[in-house]
Amino acid sequence: MDMDEAGIMGGLYGKGIIACRDAFTTAWADRLAADIWRVWERVEDRPGGALPRGAQRFYVELAPEDIAGFVDIVTHPWFVAVCEAVLTKDYRIVEVGFDIPFPGAEDQPWHRDFRAPVATLEGRRLNSLAFNLTAVDTRDEHGPFEIAPGTQWDAIEGAVDGMFPDRALWARYEERAVKKLPQRGDMSARSALTIHRGTANRSNEPRPVLVVGVDAPDATNAAHHDLQVTQSYFEGLPARVRDHLSCRVVERLEMIEQHHVIEGLL
Repeated sequence: MDMDEAGIMGGLYGKGIIACRDAFTTAWADRLAADIWRVWERVEDRPGGALPRGAQRFYVELAPEDIAGFVDIVTHPWFVAVCEAVLTKDYRIVEVGFDIPFPGAEDQPWHRDFRAPVATLEGRRLNSLAFNLTAVDTRDEHGPFEIAPGTQWDAIEGAVDGMFPDRALWARYEERAVKKLPQRGDMSARSALTIHRGTANRSNEPRPVLVVGVDAPDATNAAHHDLQVTQSYFEGLPARVRDHLSCRVVERLEMIEQHHVIEGLL
């Protein structure tokens, strides 16, 4: 587990992705998988509950208390060290969700998750991160995440929505492409601006992955999400978690009406 600030910064400002192997036990990861499937069953048939991200691929936002291991994740020493190194000690947790490519999911187009902010394109600074935790031991046939290292700095002028580079540029990403095969218990952190795609799931199993989105104080990604917690859950959180949450405190949880629709993936 690399806790060195120089290593963290070098990895995220260089390749755009770093990982902490065996951050949690496989038993912990299996509990995460059970929680993900419980939420999926609750929302899969409800309008707005599961957003399509391509054929046989969906994204679901959820509440921190839907995941028994949420506090474990956001208090993990590596998670905290990465957030503080890149996003400052005033980082904000703005999103919790999961992505599931089911069997039959196809290659996505190369993309970044949102338009690059001025802080990155002009200031050469990352002001948001996405942490990923797989719920299965990823194999090549599962349709693993594929990333083009170093492309978080690409300007991609003329890209649709500032996210989808023209096909004429795809050769650049294919030459750089690295498939990631995380195992249960691993945790990664990446810039969501690094050009990437989900690949085709040729297996007979889905591949759920939990996502935790974190912002620096000047980032605005919270506006695309509706992180919410109940009052009792909020009051029971350690202060070191509570103080970093950008969320609504509610009497009871509502189904999250997702706003971050990515038309180019449909």
